[in-house]
Parts: sequence; C-alpha cells; structure tokens
Amino acid sequence: MINDQKNLTIIGCGNLNRNDDAVGVIIAQRLQQYLATYPHPHVKVYDCGTAGMEVMFKARGSKHLIIIDASSTNSEPGAVFKVPGKELEALSEPSYNLHDFRWDNAIAAGKKIYQDDFPLFVTVYLIEAANLDFGWELSHAVKHSADVVFEQIKVIIGK
Repeated sequence: MINDQKNLTIIGCGNLNRNDDAVGVIIAQRLQQYLATYPHPHVKVYDCGTAGMEVMFKARGSKHLIIIDASSTNSEPGAVFKVPGKELEALSEPSYNLHDFRWDNAIAAGKKIYQDDFPLFVTVYLIEAANLDFGWELSHAVKHSADVVFEQIKVIIGK
C-alpha cells in the first residue's frame, strides 16, 4: 500500500483498435471506475493511449508511477511481466519525434528533464499479447491477465 504522503500515478497505454494492444487502456479505465466508487486522493489514473509524450507530462510530480501496456515478445500469451523502472533506465537516448516517442522514452526523458519532480519509483506491467490485429476484443488469455493485474494494483492502492 502507498502512503498518503506519497502520490501514485497509474498510466494505461495502448491502442483500443488493436485487440490485445488495448489492455493497458482497459485496465486504466477499470481503475478509474473503481476510484470513482472508492476514492483515494493520493492516486491518479490516466489513459494515455499511444501518446508517449503524454505519459511524461502526466507522471510529473508523482513519487510513484505504474505503467500498464501490452507486449509482443513471443512469450506465452497473457504472460505478465512486472518490470522495475531501474531496468528501463539504461535505454538509449530517446527520439523526440512525436511518432517515435513511446512510454519507455517518456521515462528516460522525464527523469532527465524533470529530475526530482519525476517519479522516483517506476514499475511497468507488461501483458503479452496474443492478437494485435485490428479489432476490439481482448483474447481470453489477456483478459484473464488483465483481471489479475487489476487486482494486484487495487492491493497497491490500498482498500
């Protein structure tokens, strides 16, 4: 559970028009509905879609950041990878072209630009996609994993 003195930003990323790629956005939307019923003033949840630059702006000022997105690594569909932000700090210099600027670039650039005003603690949940074709349905495996990640984040938020 995150202390009230520390704030938490949760950002869902993905494309709602690409089946499993929508999983981060869908979890963020579910968390927004949950927080509408069970408010926590120290938690903000955003759907940033595919806008990496927006991730950087929304994360600014938080102490903790959780990003949720789909992955495509040829792993088992629905596999959940919980990656500490430290693992992502060694990224190469990001492209500042808006078409190429993704959430991983946002973490590296946000730390560089905002320094102490950027989250100290970053965790990324990646859910392995089964289907990234055009469409609006999560695959069974990804839907199940979305439920698991949703419940894990509810525990982090605190009841």
